[in-house]
Amino acid sequence: MSPGRVGPGKTDGRVGPEKTDGRVGPGKTHGLEDSIRDAHVLVTTGAGGVGKTTTAAALGVAAARQGRRVLVLTIDPARRLAQAMGLDGLDDTPARVPLPDEVTGELHAMMLDMQTTFDRLIDTHATSPANARAIKSNRIYRTLSSTLSGTQEYMAMERLHELHETGEWDLLVVDTPPTRSALDFLDAPKRMTSFLDGKLLRLLLKPSVAAGRGVGKAIGFGATAFIRVAGKVTGMDLLEDLADFFRNFEGMYDGFKERAAQVLVLLQQPSSRFVVVTSPEPPPLREARFFLERLEQEGLNAAGLVVNRVRPEVPRDPSDAALARAAEAQPDDDLGRGVAGALFLLGDVRGLAARQRRDVDAARYGLRVDPVVHVPLLGDDVHDLDGLSAIATTLTTGSTR
Repeated sequence: MSPGRVGPGKTDGRVGPEKTDGRVGPGKTHGLEDSIRDAHVLVTTGAGGVGKTTTAAALGVAAARQGRRVLVLTIDPARRLAQAMGLDGLDDTPARVPLPDEVTGELHAMMLDMQTTFDRLIDTHATSPANARAIKSNRIYRTLSSTLSGTQEYMAMERLHELHETGEWDLLVVDTPPTRSALDFLDAPKRMTSFLDGKLLRLLLKPSVAAGRGVGKAIGFGATAFIRVAGKVTGMDLLEDLADFFRNFEGMYDGFKERAAQVLVLLQQPSSRFVVVTSPEPPPLREARFFLERLEQEGLNAAGLVVNRVRPEVPRDPSDAALARAAEAQPDDDLGRGVAGALFLLGDVRGLAARQRRDVDAARYGLRVDPVVHVPLLGDDVHDLDGLSAIATTLTTGSTR
């Protein structure tokens, strides 16, 4: 099965309580219903604790309902995705999620194994199997592959590209890790290739450095961060392992850089789109706005903004005023005090619901992001397929039914 494609002018099928005709910068904005039906890659992103993993799983359920073969990839170590899908656990192998018989598509889920993915990348770009084995057994590499900033995000994009190249999946949904900044995700390939920058690589491959001479200059030239990371590993000859690592890595830098470029091209395709997830509180809304602005700058495609845990609006009733007057007339009566307390609480609920919507509107101001889907606050946490199905219905129709 091949992924669907969206034509240059297609922006219909938008859902949720608010719809506009805007775009986010050079990249087009697509409705969630469109994206669930015909996107090939959906990347969910947002601050921690806003329901991003749940949203990724619900997108997968919604797409499977439409007969698509879907894989949800999580890099969240909390393993909430497996729990929500009723699975005992996830690993680097896609696991099929049991769905009701009426669902015609397939839903699979997996968790990123960062070390395994990095090892496969080394195998792909190494000059020989012996060279690959030497790198993977090097203690510098083992430390680098698990501690360098941006490695997790880079390996997630590498795994996404691997899965894309198999051609097995109609839709790939990527659940990104919570980060302080959207830059952490979008800039991870650049940071990884910058670390292995050609100048530093050539310097550390000089015979004098390999022999342990002139290392002070090398460190001063830009290897300080690497030395600091590698220095955490005890009981080894740092200089020897450092020289061995870079000698074995020679000839692979261009392959890493080319792969990073391929990932960027994949993310820039019209069939790759970003779902920005937030909650209606100011801090995550600020991060959501920042990410939407970054999508605009990069010309990447937005599939919409999902606002989770929104308080439902309570409509005003004409009898409220009469009840309030009756309560004021009987301040010492138990019934009067009870009515007054209930009306006071109702006013608080209405005020909170209104404030949340004002905060969401303020965060969107000037961006014209479309659509904005409000997912209502539920009575319980989503922990099973029934809960995911309810969220999936909201994402595609704007309703919980």
